[in-house]
Amino acid sequence: MLSHGTREAIDELEYPITTEELVEAVGDRRLLDGTETVEDALGRLGPERYERPRDARFALYTGISGTAIGRRHYSDREPSTGDALGGREQVSF
Repeated sequence: MLSHGTREAIDELEYPITTEELVEAVGDRRLLDGTETVEDALGRLGPERYERPRDARFALYTGISGTAIGRRHYSDREPSTGDALGGREQVSF
């Protein structure tokens, strides 16, 4: 979900860090799908203080919208049982 270099840029910042400082440092970076920035995702969460890089990355994952994820409810895995489809016939694209 994080574009190449974004994770590293977050990891290299000095912690603890506030949302405002994080957005100032890496807010213009686009997420992997290109539809949102770090600032967009963090803006949904409100002000916060992150003690370590992991906290900041998890906040980003939380703030990412459904449009940045891809096809909703899509799985390329086979259902484990016939009941998993809820009585519907499996469709393949």
